[in-house]
Formats: sequence, C-alpha cells, structure tokens
Amino acid sequence: MWKKRTAAQDYAIIVLGAFIMGFAIKNIYDPQGLVTGGVSGLAIILKEKAGLPLWITNMGINIPLFLLALKLRGWKFVKRVLVAEAALTLALAVLPEYPFLKDDLILTALFGGVFSGVGTGLMLLCHATTGGTDTMAALIHTKLKHYSINQILQVLDGLVVLAGASVFGVRYAFYAVIAVVVLAKVSDGIIEGTHFAKAAYIISDHKDEIAREIMDGMERGVTVMDARGAYTGERRDILLCVVSKKEMVEVKEIVLRTDPGAFVIVSDVREVLGEGFMEYRQ
Repeated sequence: MWKKRTAAQDYAIIVLGAFIMGFAIKNIYDPQGLVTGGVSGLAIILKEKAGLPLWITNMGINIPLFLLALKLRGWKFVKRVLVAEAALTLALAVLPEYPFLKDDLILTALFGGVFSGVGTGLMLLCHATTGGTDTMAALIHTKLKHYSINQILQVLDGLVVLAGASVFGVRYAFYAVIAVVVLAKVSDGIIEGTHFAKAAYIISDHKDEIAREIMDGMERGVTVMDARGAYTGERRDILLCVVSKKEMVEVKEIVLRTDPGAFVIVSDVREVLGEGFMEYRQ
C-alpha cells in the first residue's frame, strides 16, 4: 500500500527541518565557533570576523546561487530549495539566541550533529536542500562532469572547514568533523529508516524441512532460488529469507537443528519494504 504525502505536507516538513537546522546553527555551532562546512559555516566565520548576522550572510550568498540555478536548471530544480532556504534564513533571523552548550565542545559536536542531522534528513526526505554548497556543487558539476556532485561538495565543504580552522583553531575543526559524522548518521537514519534486517542464504540437502520450519514456525516467507556450482556444475537450490535481527538467531537455530552441515550466508539489509516489514511510503 502506497502512502503518498501531499505537496503541502512536504513543504511543512521542509520548513520544520529548516528551523531545526537553524536552531543548530544559531544556538549550538555559532556560539562555539564550530564550522562544519556549507554556507552556514561561512556565515559563522563572517560573523566572527566582520560582525555580520548569520541570516544576512546566508541570504546574501544563496540569492545569486539561486538565480544562477534557476537560469541553468529551471524552476522544477530550485522551487523546493527556495522554500528550504527561505525558511532557514527566517529561522536564523527570528529564533532567539541561547548558547546552552557554551564551553563544552564534545556536547556541541554531538548535539549539533543530532539536531542538524534531523533537520537535514527531514529536508532530504522531501527532496530539498538549503542551497548553498549543495547548489554550488550541482552547478559546478554541469561544467566538470568527470567529478561527481558528492566529490565537488566534499571539496567545497572541506575548504570551508579549513577556513574555520584558520579562524577558530585546528582543535575546533576536529570537533567539527565529529559533528559532520553524527549529522550523516542521523540524516541517513531518517531517510533510510532504522529498521535494519538480516538476509540469510541457505544451501542444504534438507532445504524443504528448513523452509517449512521457517514458514510455519516463524511465519516468515522463504524464496527458493535455482543455482549452479561453478566448479562442479551441480545444480542446487538456495533458500533466501529476510528477517529481523532478533529473528536471525531463531533461523540459525533451525538450520543447526535440521542440518548442521548446511552452508549459510548472513548479510545486513538496510531497508525492507512490504508485508511484514515497513509499509511503502512516497
């Protein structure tokens, strides 16, 4: 069953994500001088050196990037970026400043990564970004197609982090790296979900008994795949079943009890959609 969000719901989620991101920038990163890349990092640097408010720098850099992206990529590419960027600029302008983690760099890196990861994940979930270096990387990619957008983005953000290190010190840059790692993990969790599963590939002479125990005892589906050994040329069936992490223990017990000589491969599954697992969402 597909559950499709409306455009209004998407834009509401984008605005929420932008405000969470704005909170992280204004109340966690900026008071400590933690520069994690992007236009927000440049804004923190310029506030320190020139006293410019965060929202002015954010808006000033993104407006020309937005206009250039509109010209080169069209309205469809930039409309959600515009909403996210406008919401982030508004958040930086109106949110009260309360540096509650001042003088604690490790908590700043951890909580900053969590909050900005949630904000980023919510926006990416709705196919939006806050512009900045993301848009810049996409535009540069149109001219340097032999480099991926991600490679270009890493270079741009790396330069911003280095600039931050020259202003606030190398020690702060190391904590910024921690924040970036936490951000990536949290945003990935929101986009892909945290409902990880396990897949078991089972080769056994007692495949029918194993399959029946898994289906009847665990109420999990089993797929039989036809395979052929490359060395012997012998045809064998492979059982495939996908279960939760907890259930994998029971699968291995069933195999061990039925055929101790079975060959079993267990692998991680990042996301499973369909009956018995997560519902389809769009």
